[in-house]
Amino acid sequence: MKNLSAYLNARAYLTLIPIVLFVLSGCASYGNSIVELISKSIKPEPGGNSALLSPAYRYLRVSIKGRSIFVTLGDQDDHPDGPIEVYYSTGREVIRLQNGRIVGTVGLLSEWRNVSVRDMPGWRAAVRASSPIAGERVRDVMPGYRFGIRDKLIVSKIPAPGKTQLVDIHVDSLTWFEERFENAVAKSYARLFTQSDTATEYLPPARYAVEFAGDRETVVYGEQCLAPDLCFTWQRWSPKKP
Repeated sequence: MKNLSAYLNARAYLTLIPIVLFVLSGCASYGNSIVELISKSIKPEPGGNSALLSPAYRYLRVSIKGRSIFVTLGDQDDHPDGPIEVYYSTGREVIRLQNGRIVGTVGLLSEWRNVSVRDMPGWRAAVRASSPIAGERVRDVMPGYRFGIRDKLIVSKIPAPGKTQLVDIHVDSLTWFEERFENAVAKSYARLFTQSDTATEYLPPARYAVEFAGDRETVVYGEQCLAPDLCFTWQRWSPKKP
């Protein structure tokens, strides 16, 4: 992992990141108490302490319950549907992003594993579409032994929202999309230890903000939930050079 170990060892100020990632885990039985712990542990700075970040690295600014912290880009995996960015904490918890979507979390109290996104349109195609475009996400969720959860999703272009956690970027400079459940139902075809082969899990709609520049399309901001009552935002963050 490209120089990540040396960087993490040198950055003691990132020790609060595992706390945030436990919140992102979506473990309902612990969520409220951990949110309270974050509120007491992190200084009330709107963007976290970005002055301590090294311009040599790239980050995500993760925000939850009005508090912010940074996680570090440590690797990028090749994939036919687009590279997967891998962000790490000092405790080796992992968040994986592909085309701006969460496609994996590892080392958490609750994890998304083996995530695949199928038939989802590119962001330019979603801009041109006259109606929402359908796609599918398949994921495993641990603990709970929920395997093969199939999320039927639809993506549509939306107006810029009135309220976001964006910092230093105007909402109108980006193109906005909403991704929601087609029928608000996630189906599991291989759930263990139950009498039913289906499970219902309602997740609020996700929102993504995309920057188009020439042939490039970059998701610079996202809002997504890992559980119905545990949502967070992230923003790409490149520290300014002194």
